[in-house]
Amino acid sequence: MIPYSLLDLAPVAEGQTVAEALANVTDLARHAEALGYRRFWLAEHHNMTGIASAATALMIGHVAGATSTIRVGAGGIMLPNHSPLMVAEQFGTLATLYPDRIDLGLGRAPGTDGATAHALRRNRNVEDHFPNDVVELMGYLGDPEPNAPIVAVPGAGTHVPIWILGSSLFGAQLAAYLGLPYAFASHFAPAALREALHAYRQGFRPSAHLDRPHFMLAVNVFAADTDEEGAYLRSSMIQAFANLRTGHPGPLPRPVRDITSVVPPHVMPSVEQALSVTAVGSAATIQRQLSQLIADYAPDEVILTGQIHDTIARKRSFEIAANIMGDLRAAA
Repeated sequence: MIPYSLLDLAPVAEGQTVAEALANVTDLARHAEALGYRRFWLAEHHNMTGIASAATALMIGHVAGATSTIRVGAGGIMLPNHSPLMVAEQFGTLATLYPDRIDLGLGRAPGTDGATAHALRRNRNVEDHFPNDVVELMGYLGDPEPNAPIVAVPGAGTHVPIWILGSSLFGAQLAAYLGLPYAFASHFAPAALREALHAYRQGFRPSAHLDRPHFMLAVNVFAADTDEEGAYLRSSMIQAFANLRTGHPGPLPRPVRDITSVVPPHVMPSVEQALSVTAVGSAATIQRQLSQLIADYAPDEVILTGQIHDTIARKRSFEIAANIMGDLRAAA
């Protein structure tokens, strides 16, 4: 029985304000809770006019306060941008306010361009401290050692569940070594999916956090009444990804019927490959595609995402997907 969760990037659509985008996040979270989604995660991005979840911890607190049962978390916090102590204090506060409802996914990338990363980190050197920072953060959220010189308050003793996020062997190996759950960014970088999954499962060491591997597969979903309408909804995300790849990020574009009219032919193959872990179309088509992905990768959990310009169509897409995941779970 595979749980299903939802990843929201708080998209700012063309013709929409940031305030409207943030209101849509809360509305979607309530919708997801009613549909039986286990988790609602938000991701840290910076200096992107099409994504409104930069202050991720603040958004998580707002969403948790607007819902009552769904787990709310980060998918993820880009740890190189922050000190482990500050993350521990933020998520310790969230876990204290909303007990047993907060998740903390950690990423190694800055979630932005080089200039913005420098602005975020200021004088921090370029060495990769990610593994050490993860361990330090875990220490702050665990039970403090007697006479510990630094204690996260709030934070200490909250044992906020930590996930490692990644799209390469590095994150897979780290999650396996530390005995943590692992979420792969297959919704936009699936190239190393099979190899990373194998490394995670083969190298996993049971820990106080987890006794067996727990792998989350990220899947884009664009569900509608017909296959044609699903492809139409997906065209917004294809455009957004193509714009990002060509150095012109911006608000989430309006959908188009003919994607070849707006995305250059030399860009399309790389975009299609990056977004290949996708289910798109009618309910019957979505069910077939999700079933195949689950059979191929045997995830312990699936997290669905999908940037759709129209908020009503987006909610409907996640509703169709939830019904399908419920059917698949019942069948299993």
